[in-house]
Amino acid sequence: MFVPVSKPLIGEIEEQYVGDAIRRKEISGLVGTYLKEFESGFAKFCKVKHAATLNSGTTAIHLAVAALGIGAGDEVLVSTLTNMATFFAVLYQGAVPVPVDSEPETLNIDPALIEAKITSKTKAIIVVHLYGHPADMDPIMEIARRHKLFVIEDAAEAHGARYKDRMVGSIGDIGCFSFYSNKIITTGEGGMVTTNSDELDERMRSIKNLAFGTDNKFMHVAVGFKYQMTNLQAALGAAQLTRIEDIISRKRSLASFYTEAFSQEKDIQTPVEKPYAFNVYWMYNIVLRGALEGKRAAFMEELKKRGVESREDFVPFNQQKIFIDQGIVDPESCPVANRIGANGLYLPSGNDISEEELEYVAKNVVEVAHLLKG
Repeated sequence: MFVPVSKPLIGEIEEQYVGDAIRRKEISGLVGTYLKEFESGFAKFCKVKHAATLNSGTTAIHLAVAALGIGAGDEVLVSTLTNMATFFAVLYQGAVPVPVDSEPETLNIDPALIEAKITSKTKAIIVVHLYGHPADMDPIMEIARRHKLFVIEDAAEAHGARYKDRMVGSIGDIGCFSFYSNKIITTGEGGMVTTNSDELDERMRSIKNLAFGTDNKFMHVAVGFKYQMTNLQAALGAAQLTRIEDIISRKRSLASFYTEAFSQEKDIQTPVEKPYAFNVYWMYNIVLRGALEGKRAAFMEELKKRGVESREDFVPFNQQKIFIDQGIVDPESCPVANRIGANGLYLPSGNDISEEELEYVAKNVVEVAHLLKG
């Protein structure tokens, strides 16, 4: 048996919607009924006033940073343990990303460490709801408001996650989502920004499409980007949105199964769900510790031999060689994230995984853990 890390759940409704878009010849990023349907449906799902489609989660974060007027010399605090797209978006604007270490259990940005990182140059905080567990937003928002900082939520992995009954993407100034093929719902490639601000929505909609003028279209009002999603992708997204609650339920059931299966394995740290959180478990991430710490490569290799695919955790920003070599970061500045990044991996967690595959993965993870402990 071979069990991949992820495979999307695509069926008849997706074929129907995309086929309809093709028959209507509505295939671009400028026209099409599904663009509006997907945006309005996603805004309703996230309980926000506005949602705007984009061509990736990376461009969503870049658009958010740009729309907030962040530029050269400005500093942005960012959870160090994340896909580097979060940091790249800050660098695209010539701003300076400042890494903040992680909480050991949720793996998210540690609110207790934020205030010490704030300087006169700090303009925003980007929080990452890593692997589907929301960051602890109340203390983060309190710090941000007190220091007059913007808050961007990187919710690329957290569609439907909730913080104290508030949807992620609705709490900060701007929420950013990804619809890559392995995300909670997918458009193949794609993204979305959400906001409750009319002004920010208008600005983002303008600059995501070259910032065209009004009286004269080609008299541009700002430096814009070409970041639209196509109507074909939006059709796929609108179809996926009809089944998002079922997908999230699948994710949570999958997580419950794995957590129970590993409950006796003290050297495997499993995901948590804090009292303030509704975790959507985008990927089931484990961290090796105790007798298994430092053995991730061997652990993954043995799983691979048994047909179980896995992925390493993200490499923290402060551990990225390209930035260490430039003297931009101190590699030892975020010890919690360093440990997680070196010992974490995620298991097959796709929307289309079967019960047989889940049982096979769990059985082999336990066997491999015992094998490597000797």
